[in-house]
Amino acid sequence: MDLKEKIRVIENFPKEGISFKDITTLIADGEGLREAINQIVNHLKDKKIDLIVGPEARGFIFGVPVAYALGVGFVPVRKPGKLPGETISVNYGLEYGEDTLQLHKDSIKPGQRVAVVDDLLATGGTVEGVAKLIEQAGGKVVSLDFVIELTELKGIDKLEGYDVLSLVKYDL
Repeated sequence: MDLKEKIRVIENFPKEGISFKDITTLIADGEGLREAINQIVNHLKDKKIDLIVGPEARGFIFGVPVAYALGVGFVPVRKPGKLPGETISVNYGLEYGEDTLQLHKDSIKPGQRVAVVDDLLATGGTVEGVAKLIEQAGGKVVSLDFVIELTELKGIDKLEGYDVLSLVKYDL
């Protein structure tokens, strides 16, 4: 199945000049959603993963079913103030400025093998921050798995040394 056919492209959204890749059409299609999840699961099944980590909110959409299929736990990464327990934080760069990500301090045990699952690899800033959080907690980042990669933004360049899977690639 060609997953690219299941992803709607909306030109000039959210502003002029942007070609938005809309996953809502993929996740609304049962066969397409199952195929995307299965491809990520197949990539991870022999990697001895202990946990799946997903950044809010679309990482939750793909990460939880991958964790379920692998029989492992899921750990959410959120913006500040969204997690009720004690957290650890990392700042990461945006195109114009910085943002912060957090995870529960006790959610990853030292040495656990972790895969990050998210919908999109663009500039790589978010996933680079997530990987730093996992490593700060003592986990080992085994794989970074995405449904979509925007290749012209070269986010992959920030992820040297990591195993990276992108199911669908777009030149902007």
